[in-house]
Amino acid sequence: MNAAVGLPQPSAQALVPFVSVAEMMAIVHRVGLEVALGELAARIEADFARWQVFDKTPRVASHSPIGVIELMPTSDGERYAFKYVNGHPANTRTGLQTVTAFGVLAQVETGYPLMFAEMTVLTALRTAASSAMVAKHLAPKGAKVLALIGNGAQAEFQALAMKAVVGIDTVRLYDVDPAATEKCARNLAGTGLTVQTCASAEEAALGAQIITTCTADKRNATVLHDNMIGDGVHINAIGGDCPGKTELAPAILNRAETFVEFEPQTRVEGEIQQMDAAFPVTEFWRVINGEVAGRVSDKQITLFDGVGFAVEDFTALNWLYSHVDGSGAMLDVIADPDDPRDLYGMVMRAKP
Repeated sequence: MNAAVGLPQPSAQALVPFVSVAEMMAIVHRVGLEVALGELAARIEADFARWQVFDKTPRVASHSPIGVIELMPTSDGERYAFKYVNGHPANTRTGLQTVTAFGVLAQVETGYPLMFAEMTVLTALRTAASSAMVAKHLAPKGAKVLALIGNGAQAEFQALAMKAVVGIDTVRLYDVDPAATEKCARNLAGTGLTVQTCASAEEAALGAQIITTCTADKRNATVLHDNMIGDGVHINAIGGDCPGKTELAPAILNRAETFVEFEPQTRVEGEIQQMDAAFPVTEFWRVINGEVAGRVSDKQITLFDGVGFAVEDFTALNWLYSHVDGSGAMLDVIADPDDPRDLYGMVMRAKP
């Protein structure tokens, strides 16, 4: 009994682990950031290999002129996961995050949650790990130089995931806000990467075998122009992730072999929203399973039109759950009456 108010304590069944931001950061440091990114990339690849077992639906989005709020659900038949996530590019002007997120992992058999978790940090990890996993298959063999165009909250994770999974050793940085580039260069100092700051997107792309665009503005922008892309480059376009938000000149798409996560979602949200409905794309799970080839020549331009998909969040939540050791917070979120038919009685017996 709770001596202060005379109320019964929650049962063990009522308590669900909660991974706070503080615990999430502790897990990252306990595992090691690059190790965590490598583990996530391997798990995402394994889940892409069993793509067909997942329930798949485009995320449910609520749009406003200044941003979007989305729900991203999926299940493999044994576990269910969803993520709440927003995207509000103007938030940084008032000291707020552009993207915030939280998620739930649950068991399908009972519907009871297994874990609640912050997913602002976790989304940054899974996005970077997904990009690197794809680049491992599509980037030119032996790629060492990454151009990062857009140096905001995602940039350092992208660079370190490409280092851990692909083996890049040099990163070339550009952002329209020089302070963002300075921040990114400062944070990447001492990571083993050679960091080069650039005065333009064109300069950053020069000599890079992998180009990642990760800008935040909710508009149809042209971050990469066609004349900036030479033969053999892999483009990792992850900033265009909602209707009316793109980064690449359409001419680039006409030259590239384009790979996506879940085509029905990417048609609405990705770079390919600029193209005709018949524009050909390949869902990346087919590359993992050997159904189609990825990169087929040194001169081929490959494009990952990455908008983020629920299966990646499912993977990330399961990875996180495997690292929860029981020492964190527990939330009393499941009503657990002695008689499951007597919810009313439980409420009345709790009267102070």
